Amino acid sequence: MKKVVSDEGARRELKGKVGFIVGVIAVIWSLFQLVVAVYPISTNTLRAIHLSFGLALGLIIFPLKRVQDKSDQRKVLFVDVILALISILPGIYICLFQQDVMMRMGEVTPIERILGIIIIALLIDFSRRVMGWSVTIVAIIAIIYAFFGFLIPGPLGHKGFSLDRIISQLYLTNEGIYTIPIGVSAAFVYLFMLFGTFLQYSGGGDFFLNIASAGFGKLRGGPAKIAVISSGLFGMISGSAVSNVMVDGWLTIPLMQKVGFRAQLAAAIEAVASTGGQLMPPIMGAAAFIIPDMIGKTYLNVILAAAIPGILYYMALFFMVDFEAANLGLKGLSQEELPSFKKTMKEGYPFIIPIAVLIYSIGIIGTSPTIAGFWATLSVLGATLLRKSTRMDLKKIIKALETAAYGAVVVVSACALGGILIGIVMMTGLGMNLSTIIVDLSGGNTVFLLLLTMITSLILGMGMTTTACYIILAILVGPALIKMGVSPMGAHLFIFYFGIISCITPPVALAAYAAAGLGNTDPMKTGYTAFRIGVTGFIIPFMFIYRPALILEGSFLMIITSFLATSLGVYALCAATQGYLLGKLILIKRVILFIAALLLIVPGFITDAIGLFLVLIIFLPQMYQRSKRKNQPY
Repeated sequence: MKKVVSDEGARRELKGKVGFIVGVIAVIWSLFQLVVAVYPISTNTLRAIHLSFGLALGLIIFPLKRVQDKSDQRKVLFVDVILALISILPGIYICLFQQDVMMRMGEVTPIERILGIIIIALLIDFSRRVMGWSVTIVAIIAIIYAFFGFLIPGPLGHKGFSLDRIISQLYLTNEGIYTIPIGVSAAFVYLFMLFGTFLQYSGGGDFFLNIASAGFGKLRGGPAKIAVISSGLFGMISGSAVSNVMVDGWLTIPLMQKVGFRAQLAAAIEAVASTGGQLMPPIMGAAAFIIPDMIGKTYLNVILAAAIPGILYYMALFFMVDFEAANLGLKGLSQEELPSFKKTMKEGYPFIIPIAVLIYSIGIIGTSPTIAGFWATLSVLGATLLRKSTRMDLKKIIKALETAAYGAVVVVSACALGGILIGIVMMTGLGMNLSTIIVDLSGGNTVFLLLLTMITSLILGMGMTTTACYIILAILVGPALIKMGVSPMGAHLFIFYFGIISCITPPVALAAYAAAGLGNTDPMKTGYTAFRIGVTGFIIPFMFIYRPALILEGSFLMIITSFLATSLGVYALCAATQGYLLGKLILIKRVILFIAALLLIVPGFITDAIGLFLVLIIFLPQMYQRSKRKNQPY
């Protein structure tokens, strides 16, 4: 008897004929997404095919249950194959009969009833395999609520809906499974995952790592700063915290240990740095592509609004690791241990071209994210031909196409299940009712509502992907924040932000766990250390709620002054947290800096002036004392 250790399976590593067949399917999916980017098909057809690929592939590569015997884990069961074949039938039906479905205006035929039950059941099993029980239970509860809501008294109750009505809503309309999230996954997200994967396989991750090493490796605690900068740079194209850890951590964690960081601390710093990659434009993970459709803005609006908060996050982390290194008395790496900046640029300059193409396409000529993602992906292949060392052969190209598909399976599971939740919420009116209840519970206090949203987002984010967490809270809490006077962009970025940094929030801190594996240290302790190192980042969302200029809602002068004030506030908060500025700080000075930081967060000339004054009365004496000392390491 094999012992079952988890209901959630890790992805199978398939080999032999089965691995080849699955790999071919994955490559075909990637090629399909590239083709429809320039030769578009109808929205319903695209979403149906996209979901069918993801669902069928996911049921094969993620096992029904996880067992200790790894050889058994790699075996594809007959039931998995049957379920995968059955899973494509609902999508085929939508492709062939979508006009008939639209003409019948919600009437459900017997075949549609069967197909609807099939796709809902398989999506629930699919999400359990990929993401575990947390988000799956939420979807199951939502479906039960749709049936039996008439038993619930008060504003959360409803009249109850029949099986046919639920199937019609979830399967036959664009307001259920095939709604915004899966549409965004099909149109935008997949292409940007291809872009990031091609850059990774061509050596783009190493290029960004070497650039950071050459520029910051000599500073005190240099490897920690390398981790911060390289993770930010690579995060701009990957949009995945765990992927960032795996790309950078294998080098940065041992380097940090080499100069004196404990393994636990080194892993925690890499985890926090990698988590922030999802906050950095131009690619911020799947959820960021859903935000524009939720609030009626363009993707360019979203990435521009997210730029300053992303920069502030990395500024905070940079200051934290700098003060940490100072407290520990750590130095940087020697010049001999670092790559040459000139040589790195000479050998890796082709990797700048795809980033430039992406920024030019979206930011300057204003093409759609679909077209921008297509040309950016092709530009990786073109740019890497410029040097032999970066050139991708056919084997690497096929591997990149295959890997992108496997990564997209996780996104599809979150988006499809999110569609179920959206469909139920829209059908039952739960969103508006719950929004009203939340506003009433907050007593009209915006701070309390924001704290409640933060806590909920962190809790959900511990067991869900960022995409799933964002979708749920955008539906349930987003309207309440907007009703309280928060701008739509601010409300949705607030939810998005905390869904991301749940990756470093114990007890389930996925980025910290991945880094702990590379650092060979305790995952739970690494998670708590990551939370301590990244704690300043938890304040940043409140900054852009109370200073909307930080998300570009205000005049140019307001944007500049808000950025300068909050940057100083972040600096003061990090110093207060770490007990170090230009030298060690006694308790009273840390308290003064903490008060200064809070004042600089609150908008207003008077609060900014007082906050600046408080920082200066601590900073200037320390600067004078430091000028009298020699050979102070930096």
